[in-house]
Amino acid sequence: MDIARPSNARAKLIRRIILGGVAVLFIGGVSFGLTRLRPAAPAVDRATVWSDEVKRGPMLRDVRGLGTLVPEDIRWIPAQTDSRVERWVLRPGATVKPGSVIMELSDPTLQREALDAEFQLKGAEADLANLKVQVDSDLMNQKAIEAGVRSDYEQAKIQHEVDAKLVAEGLAADVTERLSRVKEQQLAIRVQLEGERTKVAVDSAKARLAAQQAKIDEQNALYQLKKSQVDALHVRAGIDGVLQLVPVEVGQHVTPGTNLARVADPKKLKAEIKIAETQAKDVVIGQTASVDTRNGIVTGHVSRVDPSVQNGTVTVDVQFDGLLPDGARPDLSVDGTVELENLKNVLYVGRPVHGASQSTISLFRLTPDGSEALRTNVKLGRSSVNTVEILDGLQVGDRVILSDMSQWDNYDRIRLH
Repeated sequence: MDIARPSNARAKLIRRIILGGVAVLFIGGVSFGLTRLRPAAPAVDRATVWSDEVKRGPMLRDVRGLGTLVPEDIRWIPAQTDSRVERWVLRPGATVKPGSVIMELSDPTLQREALDAEFQLKGAEADLANLKVQVDSDLMNQKAIEAGVRSDYEQAKIQHEVDAKLVAEGLAADVTERLSRVKEQQLAIRVQLEGERTKVAVDSAKARLAAQQAKIDEQNALYQLKKSQVDALHVRAGIDGVLQLVPVEVGQHVTPGTNLARVADPKKLKAEIKIAETQAKDVVIGQTASVDTRNGIVTGHVSRVDPSVQNGTVTVDVQFDGLLPDGARPDLSVDGTVELENLKNVLYVGRPVHGASQSTISLFRLTPDGSEALRTNVKLGRSSVNTVEILDGLQVGDRVILSDMSQWDNYDRIRLH
């Protein structure tokens, strides 16, 4: 006979509920644990990154730029008149003296004008000589007239004295004395008038001669101008140096002001350094500078700072304090460094690839064992060419990666191997 078994459906249901709850709790715990795990750090080859150690001490601030050597004394020689280039006498590269003729120009009109000015000057000089003779003759005639009147006056004066004495002795009539007195008075007036006429004649002679001399001076100035312009047709260097450039060709017509040649003294050179406008704000005249000519480093000082900005750079002139090495010549490419200031007892590190002065950036700081690097916010201060001041975020002895790490911007930790 069959025996009925007790039903276990309820027990199975309870067991299933318990197992389901345990499974849910297990899955939730695993999920929570996974969310708490840090993402796997990417591996970076240690040889591909560049790091530096944070130090404390003096830091030399400087700025650097590329530039060229240029002559201190450059002379452009312009054309003075409308003319035509006849021939080159010297070629670029030739050593010249002040009187060295570089090229010859021609201008027939100018040469004719110079000849006319010379003849007009000679005519004016001849007129002056003729006027001097005429003035001297007129003056001599006037002086002769004055002398004749003065002689008549002296005779009349003596005659009046004789007549007055005779009248006093009763030997002559009164009318004779009065007539001689009147004649004396008239001649005295004439003497005075002729003396004034002589003075006027002298002043007139001076004025006429001065007017003619002014004409001569005017003609002479015109002649000297034309003569200098004719002489300028032989283009001369004007200074000791080297002929650098002749930008005109034989047969070319040139107008006044056209540059015909450039002469410079290659022994007196300066460096024109192009400094980035963001770094040039602290550059001032007198600061120490050094210039690498690729054949030696020469020290100097800042002599001029261009007030304008061109193509994002400021031109800084460096005047040398010593002799330039052999091979230094105009237009030679150089590398210049200007010392801004020497900071004392500051925290500094090598300058990172990305990071401007007075800004906050993130850098990867190496762990003590050097196996990993953690992202750290760093506040930068004043910067130099190769170093930058640390204001906050790092301590002495910390090592940070300075190379470009932009491809790891999404990670706060990297592994080095």
